[in-house]
Amino acid sequence: MEDKNSNINGNQQPNTPQKKGPKFNIWWVYGLFAIALIVLNFWGKDFTHNTKEETFQNINSKFISKNLVDSMVVYPKSVDVYLKKDSLKNGNHDDLLKLFKDNEKGPHYTFTIGNVEQFSNDMKEVQKDVALDDKIQVTYAEDSKSGIISFLIQFILPIIFIIAIWVLLMRKMGGGPGGAGPGGIFNIGKSKAQLFDKGTKVNITFNDVAGLDEAKVEVMEIVDFLKHPKKYTALGGKIPKGCLLVGPPGTGKTLLAKAMAGEAQVPFFSMSGSDFVEMFVGVGASRVRDLFKQAREKSPCIIFIDEIDAIGRARGKNQMMTNDERENTLNQMLVEMDGFSGDSGIIVLAATNRPDVLDTALLRPGRFDRQISIDIPDLAGREDIFKVHLKGLKKAANLDIHKLAAQTPGFAGADIANVCNEAALIAARKGKTEVNLDDFNDAVDRIVGGLEKRNKIISPEEKRVIAYHEAGHAVSGWYLEHAYPLVKVTIVPRGEAALGYAQYLPKEKYLTLREELEDRMAMALGGRAVEELVFGRVSTGALSDLQQVTKMAYAMVSVYGMNDKIGNVSFYDPQSEGSFQKPYSEETGKIIDNEVRLLSENAYNRVKQLLSAKMSDVKAIAEALLEKEVLYKDDLELLIGKRPFEDIVFDNHSLVVDNNENGVIDNPIATNPESINP
Repeated sequence: MEDKNSNINGNQQPNTPQKKGPKFNIWWVYGLFAIALIVLNFWGKDFTHNTKEETFQNINSKFISKNLVDSMVVYPKSVDVYLKKDSLKNGNHDDLLKLFKDNEKGPHYTFTIGNVEQFSNDMKEVQKDVALDDKIQVTYAEDSKSGIISFLIQFILPIIFIIAIWVLLMRKMGGGPGGAGPGGIFNIGKSKAQLFDKGTKVNITFNDVAGLDEAKVEVMEIVDFLKHPKKYTALGGKIPKGCLLVGPPGTGKTLLAKAMAGEAQVPFFSMSGSDFVEMFVGVGASRVRDLFKQAREKSPCIIFIDEIDAIGRARGKNQMMTNDERENTLNQMLVEMDGFSGDSGIIVLAATNRPDVLDTALLRPGRFDRQISIDIPDLAGREDIFKVHLKGLKKAANLDIHKLAAQTPGFAGADIANVCNEAALIAARKGKTEVNLDDFNDAVDRIVGGLEKRNKIISPEEKRVIAYHEAGHAVSGWYLEHAYPLVKVTIVPRGEAALGYAQYLPKEKYLTLREELEDRMAMALGGRAVEELVFGRVSTGALSDLQQVTKMAYAMVSVYGMNDKIGNVSFYDPQSEGSFQKPYSEETGKIIDNEVRLLSENAYNRVKQLLSAKMSDVKAIAEALLEKEVLYKDDLELLIGKRPFEDIVFDNHSLVVDNNENGVIDNPIATNPESINP
């Protein structure tokens, strides 16, 4: 088994956690700039000079007349006064003491003047009687007084601020450092594909993929194409250009692609189909071109497109829902897949759960040469998947994995992972030290039926109706040959609507017979039939039953050709979804409606007759439900005896239940509960 801590080159690398630094937000920079401007604007003067404003008369009387002034600097509109250092000795000047302490060099005082000529005349008049050596040194400056701080505030800082905002904005638009990455405005046409190269560490390997043995073989063959191309081209063969992974949601398509990234020794480009299309015209086609350009530079490599139906839908089928941008993206994809030679070493891998809506040009040989079907896992596959997901759980020693797999028919890999997680949470909620089978059963009930709501207040009359309703389902399924085997029946409310449900175990088989569909319809109507027989009236609790019956009846008549009047025709066309035009006439539509109604009535009358004959069994089960709330198969055998029909047991190689390719009748996920709705 390969160590998950090794990189794709086989070199061991320790799992060192990446250091997470503080998150950088560009708005902090803007805020700091704004605060700096405000502070410098209001308090900038105090940063360099502690200069006091005075008048010329006060300066003359306090300092000039007392010979305390050392020098003056005259500006066109103001004068700076510099005092002598020994001025502190002349008198008690506390203000001067503080002045020289805060601003020893000066200027210490300043005053405004009208003009320089008038000030010169005033100074000559003041100092006319002063000796030449004691006269104040007066210097005249040609420029107006504007200090460095004032200059920075008024001119330099605003320019720097504007330039900084522009640079940061360009970086953010262009996807540079501190910007939005490759999705910036100037890089909007660039591909968003994530590259897993040889030095990239991917922890998912094929050991994490279970239940997809056939698909893994096909995928590994693709990797082998890239590693040893001469092995295949020596005989004249060409490397396939594309491979499409097809399957229902949750079956492991994306997981398989991630495992390829972990196992392959070639570059692996991964992106979603929705990443191609933006609100701007031409972006999708540009990103397709850029993606394949990068792939050619990294050749040989693999391109993986998840959910390709986002851009690969059929063109021109419905003019009302035409999307030119998406179609242009698809056209560019078709051109690129045809535009490089077969020996370029590029393989396109795509995944979708809607192959029926894809454009036929995309699926033709030469583009997607292969389609790998990934179905709902069978019994053996589910057992393998359970083994993978149970590795991290503290499970009970006697936990029967085979039984878990047998109780979850129709579950995909994602569903099984969810069951294992829910079972662990339920066990922890109950204070257990290990997860046992009961926890898994509760987890299945939680997923299928919803959250248990025992505190919901239900009147005794309603509770009695619910008990008889579920008893009708149980008895009708018990005595109908082709009905699913019953697992349990309960009247405990679950979820938002289900007031009770009967849980069945679907049989794993390929085909569904007409008789089986008719028995399922009758079993679904058993609850309403009992309500009419016992209480003489019906309730809204049969909503889900009626929906199920209607769906099956329409499928029998219009899809599977199981009606004599309509004949062996099928009106189902997946390409016509969303179309307002029906594939049949109005007269045929009336016939279909009448036949569906007739099928439903026949099923109802049939189950009503059956339950009338088995009313004692219905009452016995209903009273037991009112007492215990939950009954299992063993309890029913004690109450009404063994089921007259033997349950067919299939081997481990049986496939999914009612695996209908057309998707008209849903796969009964897990247990296909029959619920009663309020």
